[in-house]
Amino acid sequence: MNTSTLSMSAPYFIEFLERDVVLAFARVSTLQSLIITSDVVAEFRSAQHSQPILMKIGRIEKIEFVNDALTRINPAIDSNVAVCLLDTGVMQNHPLLSPVLDTSDLHSVKPEWQTMDMGSANYVGHGTAMAGLAIYGDLLPILMNNDIVNLTHRLESIKILPKDEGQRNEPKEYANLTAQAVARVEIKAPKRNRAITLAVTDINSKEGRPTSWSTKIDEICFDPDNRRLFIISAGNIRDDLFLADHLVRNDLEPIEDPAQAWNGLTVGAFTNKSKIVDPTYNGWTPVSPTGDLSPTSRTSVMFGSKWPIKPDVVFEGGNLATDGVNAGIPIDELQLLTTHNRHEVSGPFRTIGDTSAATALAAKMAAEIWANRPRLWPETVRGLIVHSAEWTTAMRARVNACNGRKRDIHTLVRRYGYGVPDLERALLSAKNDLTLIVEDSLKPFRKDGSNVKMRNMKLHEFKWPKDILTELGEAKVEMRVTLSYFIEPNPGERGWTQRHPYGSHGLRFKLKRDDESLPEFESRVGVLTSEEDEGYASRRRGGDGKWLLGRDYRNQGSLHSDVWSGTAADLAQRDAIAVFPVGGWWKEKPYLEKWDTEARYSLIVTIKVPDIDVDIYTPVANQIAIVAEIV
Repeated sequence: MNTSTLSMSAPYFIEFLERDVVLAFARVSTLQSLIITSDVVAEFRSAQHSQPILMKIGRIEKIEFVNDALTRINPAIDSNVAVCLLDTGVMQNHPLLSPVLDTSDLHSVKPEWQTMDMGSANYVGHGTAMAGLAIYGDLLPILMNNDIVNLTHRLESIKILPKDEGQRNEPKEYANLTAQAVARVEIKAPKRNRAITLAVTDINSKEGRPTSWSTKIDEICFDPDNRRLFIISAGNIRDDLFLADHLVRNDLEPIEDPAQAWNGLTVGAFTNKSKIVDPTYNGWTPVSPTGDLSPTSRTSVMFGSKWPIKPDVVFEGGNLATDGVNAGIPIDELQLLTTHNRHEVSGPFRTIGDTSAATALAAKMAAEIWANRPRLWPETVRGLIVHSAEWTTAMRARVNACNGRKRDIHTLVRRYGYGVPDLERALLSAKNDLTLIVEDSLKPFRKDGSNVKMRNMKLHEFKWPKDILTELGEAKVEMRVTLSYFIEPNPGERGWTQRHPYGSHGLRFKLKRDDESLPEFESRVGVLTSEEDEGYASRRRGGDGKWLLGRDYRNQGSLHSDVWSGTAADLAQRDAIAVFPVGGWWKEKPYLEKWDTEARYSLIVTIKVPDIDVDIYTPVANQIAIVAEIV
């Protein structure tokens, strides 16, 4: 803000007997000058919940906040990482967006459409709002403090929606328009690591079954010559948003097309925004409590059991407010602050929420991972986001209330995904956490005469700090395992049956027992692979009860994540994991000659000792030196 400016908001002026309280927006130097020049100031206190006030001040004052922020923002001019928005276009001349979005990175899927985010349709402005979150996250902290902001990535935009009211793309066009959009941005910059981001969804996904649109996204991600990361919103509930328990409605409303795509990262919304202090809404309450699912977020609770767990993760998507009579409505205080497409008229800011906001934040995290680890595969970035996720206190309480009943836990995972991701957890190993990442491949199948059969597994031995774990004895430890890979889709509906599966192949992981040798472990997994080959594995139930989900509930789709809990002494001997193939249409359709195709995967394993301050990272780092270049 201009140092000579002191902005006070009239609705936030309160009179007491001996003192008046007024909310003011000003720089520290302005307040210091006020103390010197006036004798009426008793004290200053930091204001809380300033978003609704920031939205109500004048346009000129808002611009001053933007100008101040621009002095502290360092764009990543030479970054080879981008968030690519498939949306309504972006208003590139917004002062907060022009430093990170070059005009050459503005595209339109149809040549007759302009690339900017403008027009009269109801959804115009969505792309610009997504852009602000995808580059900055929630703008409020950036505007309200004096921190330097070092950006890690850039933006790309391709307009996939028409601008005029009443116009829309035909559903039969969705798949091809999406493919054309990706092709256009790649022609301009073929070598970038990009998080392709889609927060435009259509009607529900028929209990999880693939459509031409979701299948096309799976195909785009799998492309052997150019694997891609797609981040897709779960879709929103759009009406009747007031219920005594909104989670009942969330569980009944399935994920929208194309978010059921196996290879995409599907993002739902949760919220920590649960305080209303704006006097305009006295007596109103938030619909969702702190840490629970946002009121509009869709789930896969109603999906058939063979289809993937969706959403994979949840990010902040804001909340709704209700007066107890009317349906929940979005209010500024419970939403995220972002960039406005009509900044020259309406001011530089607006608010946004729901799964769109959550998806933009997920894309930002993916780009930040790539900026720090540019050589990672798309499968690995997807896996790290899921692997870093944890359930909030509210979510964990519901999981704990299941008392270990895996079917009930599985239902909650289909509501919350694997939780809320964390960038620091995705990038770093604390001294009492140890994370190992393997990027590898195998050929799932082999030709045996006229038949196609399973190939062998891949065995990964881990350099656990056995001595330390053994010394910890009965101390409780956790191990999380995430296996991420892309399948090649089979688009025919006949391919959705058990005999003719949708996925080209499947992969599974198995943990070595504490009482078996490596040869015994290899032999056991070989039996499992053989049983899968003969179609018997689905009849085998049970397994290691120390897994949170267990194999019967974690193996849908092309991303599998689970948590093993036990003692440190037990874990010390569980020092190997096998990755092995299961069936798919590459095997079932030998005449297509895909049986010899390579299948790559990312395996991420973390050991956590939650309640003891012990260094398990350094011994491993010393032991394998820089072969911790497993990453």
